[in-house]
Amino acid sequence: MIYLLIVTVVWSLSFSLIGVYLSGQVDSWFAVFVRVLLALCVFLPFIRFKIFSLKQILLLMLVGAFQLGIMYIFYYHAFNYITVPELLLFTIFTPIYITLIYDLLQGHKLRVSYLFTALLAVIGTAIIRYDHISANFLLGFILIQGANISFAIGQVSYKRIMEVYHLPQHYAFAWVYVGAAIIATIGWLAFGRFQHLPTTTFQWLILIWLGVVASGLCYFLWNYGATKVDSGILAIMNNLVIPVGILVNVVIWQQQIDWLRFIIGASVIVISLIIQQRTKHNHN
Repeated sequence: MIYLLIVTVVWSLSFSLIGVYLSGQVDSWFAVFVRVLLALCVFLPFIRFKIFSLKQILLLMLVGAFQLGIMYIFYYHAFNYITVPELLLFTIFTPIYITLIYDLLQGHKLRVSYLFTALLAVIGTAIIRYDHISANFLLGFILIQGANISFAIGQVSYKRIMEVYHLPQHYAFAWVYVGAAIIATIGWLAFGRFQHLPTTTFQWLILIWLGVVASGLCYFLWNYGATKVDSGILAIMNNLVIPVGILVNVVIWQQQIDWLRFIIGASVIVISLIIQQRTKHNHN
């Protein structure tokens, strides 16, 4: 679990760096491209062909395509429509997605009670912004759910691949970044705005930090840690970044939020998670 905790701290800072210094200033497609490319460069020395079958390579690349490539595309564009605290709050659905997807991959039946807790969490988010619902807010919410689902698919698929094949993870993750880089490159070349590249040294330094550390090292540590815990702990750890990230954003950058609505809505969401965890325990 120590690996997941380390990554949580790094990612908590990264949310605000993106929201404050990159969002609306640097083209989202380019930010994704640079971040994933730098992450791939970190693991290029570990690229191996002979120790993997073609099927294993393709599966690992598919993990990267979802967990980093597609996820980042949704994630970066969401910053254009919602604030950092809202973005963090809406990632609370990820544990439920992880649980459901893991059940599907293991051949378990879907549990209706889990879908109920997801609906309860949606109600909680509506409370937080009940008087400020707008087209932008809804679009941002949808984008974050796309990111959550993609991230969950990547995490759970990597965990299952390791459970089935027991591959050397530092070599395996190099192929994960190859898959992510392919998606990111296609996205930037097809939709990128080349006139909105970084204009300051600090923006470039943030991208380097995000690519080398937050992505290159941390995604490996996160997925490695995911293989060392059960799916329930993994689901819970996905939510730990939320309060830490909001705390960083409010304390360091003085981001203003409506604490009353935030606490009420967040409480409803927490209740949904408690119900979900108890339901899972009863099923087990």
